[in-house]
Amino acid sequence: MNAPPILTPDEQRDRRLVELLGMDRMTLSSRPRDVQSATDRWMRYLGFPGGIALFLLVLYLPPGAGLSASAQAGAACFALALVWWVTEPFPTYVTSLVLMFLLLVTRVATDKTIMYVLGMDVIWLNLLAFILSSMLVKVRLAKRMALWLILRFGKTAPRALLAFVILHMLLAPLIPATAARAVMVLPLMVVVAAIYGASEAHNNNVGRNLMLLNLACISVLSSMTMTGSAANLIAVGLMQTMADQRVYYMDWVRVGTPLAVITMLLMWWIGQKLIFPVPPEQRQPQLAGGLDLVRNQYAELGPLSRDEKKALAIFGGVLALWMTDVFHMQWFGVEISAPFAALLGAVIVLMPRWGLLQWSEAEIPWHLLIFSAGAYAGGLALDDTGAAAWGVKMLFGSFDLKSVPFGVAFTVVVAVMMYSHLLTTSKTVRTLIMLPIIITLAKALGWSPISLALPAALCIDWVVGLPISGKPNVILFSTNQYSVGDNFRYGMVTCTVGVLLQIVFAFTWYRWIGLTPDFFAVAP
Repeated sequence: MNAPPILTPDEQRDRRLVELLGMDRMTLSSRPRDVQSATDRWMRYLGFPGGIALFLLVLYLPPGAGLSASAQAGAACFALALVWWVTEPFPTYVTSLVLMFLLLVTRVATDKTIMYVLGMDVIWLNLLAFILSSMLVKVRLAKRMALWLILRFGKTAPRALLAFVILHMLLAPLIPATAARAVMVLPLMVVVAAIYGASEAHNNNVGRNLMLLNLACISVLSSMTMTGSAANLIAVGLMQTMADQRVYYMDWVRVGTPLAVITMLLMWWIGQKLIFPVPPEQRQPQLAGGLDLVRNQYAELGPLSRDEKKALAIFGGVLALWMTDVFHMQWFGVEISAPFAALLGAVIVLMPRWGLLQWSEAEIPWHLLIFSAGAYAGGLALDDTGAAAWGVKMLFGSFDLKSVPFGVAFTVVVAVMMYSHLLTTSKTVRTLIMLPIIITLAKALGWSPISLALPAALCIDWVVGLPISGKPNVILFSTNQYSVGDNFRYGMVTCTVGVLLQIVFAFTWYRWIGLTPDFFAVAP
């Protein structure tokens, strides 16, 4: 029996890099291991009884002036769910099921109302988007795009960083899960870092910029489209149910894409020039033959396959229908909604023989859909019973809200939402907490709810401040390329740039497209 050949350290390193470039972990279901601190464990232990205690306290306290019994019961149910969502004594989807059950038992909502949320168009859009994403991952189209961009732009460190910005611009509308995109792109990030001399044992500013820029891209560019994250879809659902204002796919793109793209291009420049300056000696590849490894992996893919071409055609058609949804009535005399366009694509993808995917291969996060359904049910209950409006009145009743200029309310809302991820890590929980308040506040101020709610919803995706702020943050921090302090510096600069750009946009772009009124206007 022949002994395995003894490899030199360089050969071992090259083999490891080739294994990473295989990108075998490119799945939508991959999730980071749940890393718990002592604080997290205590929160879980205390969260269960704390949620029950708060439920009973709110339910049985003497009702406040103007608060109906139904509204009080709805607030009690939502309070319990909120505590459990934040502390996670149970998985979030279990808490959502408990919330729906309590809303029925307390007669806050009927069974028809509760079941209705499972059929909401945003729930179906989420489900169908994951079917289409599963197709793109299966045919390895995402891998091909990633390798090609690195070969095209990766000859110097600044260009390699720019390649990842472009890659995430392409992936964000295609893959509606930030953790999945992090897992998919991480192997390539590690390889490129090694090419430019960065490793777990040796950190440099190329590695810091690479990891933190990718982290920012994964989060910020999710705000480009309504399918960029589950939180976006929850926000769209809340705006539709609580404000009776429908946000079309193209409406979100017009608002979110310019902000996200400009921010990331600025951070690409600011990161390597000001935060972690890249010296000239680090701008060129440090690993001999490193780009050749990437080139060999790309060559192994061969020419564009028949399945890849079909996948491009299918998703391209769906994306075209999404991007033109506001014109469908004018062009066709019938509206082709975003869920219907996704359904059409999913039918083609799953079609026997001609399709590209079997049902068993579709990676659908059912837990996320159940969680979202419970969130919608809770939000509807707060709105329908008047609990949300009562809460805003209690918080701001002593202020003359009608005299507040729009720009003041806009700046406060955007800033609070942008930095709120430092306190509450879950995007969906922050959406559930803040959006109903913002929608109700906009109504009280006399402004269109969407003028505040949509810019605020964009900020929810900007989860960049700390390694514990989100699942992608945990994944990238595991590379040991940067410290907590590095993360905080980069994240705060990113968020501050975002707030300043939002204010500039409120003066200009948002007003030009009819989203916001005059910045200094007072409601009539």
